[in-house]
Amino acid sequence: MAGDKVKLLGFWGSPFALRVEWALRLKGVEYEYVEEDLSNKSPMLLQYNPLYKKVPVLVHNGKPIMESLVIIEYIDETWKNRPLLPIDPFERATSRFWAKFVDDKFVPLIIKMSSSTREQKDKVAEEAREVLKTLESSLNQNKPFYGGKILGFMDIAVAWIGIWAPMLEKIIDIKLLDEEYMPLLNTWFRDVLEVLVIKECIPPLDKLLAHYKDYYDRFMATKSN
Repeated sequence: MAGDKVKLLGFWGSPFALRVEWALRLKGVEYEYVEEDLSNKSPMLLQYNPLYKKVPVLVHNGKPIMESLVIIEYIDETWKNRPLLPIDPFERATSRFWAKFVDDKFVPLIIKMSSSTREQKDKVAEEAREVLKTLESSLNQNKPFYGGKILGFMDIAVAWIGIWAPMLEKIIDIKLLDEEYMPLLNTWFRDVLEVLVIKECIPPLDKLLAHYKDYYDRFMATKSN
């Protein structure tokens, strides 16, 4: 909308900030990106998100919106061009359900896996693979994207897994996205991540890997002390 002031507070290595950027880019919304130092949070971040003090935060004409899935829906409802969520109410509800399913079930397992013993890691990884397999069961193999031929809400809400899961494998030697066990899911992630507007926002993978490996190594060092 003409005259709108849109600002995104994010962190370059956050998958949740990344999916908000994907939504803004797909909608063609002009915005100012503000990089946050999560070890020294800015007064702006603390002002706009005093409860959780985390990114991403979308600021639209001075009004803050928090939580990435909520932000994506806000973007979709505010800028009506190129809808991200399906028109059909049942399909909209289904997309919301599966996006929340991933955030509620898969994300905590990744966090748990990163701070577990080897034996615990294997057990948690098995749980994570079952969550992904369940997600795969919601896909239609005749559609390139979740909602059909056009990239939509579920694609940008979940595709970050196609980046972070292989990276996690390199850091802790745990395979989550098995090509034989879940071929449809792997194909879906590849198709989404190859879309130019999506690909352009992805941080350099070597930089991303180095960042998370350093974070993991420092975290494990504190546990051993």
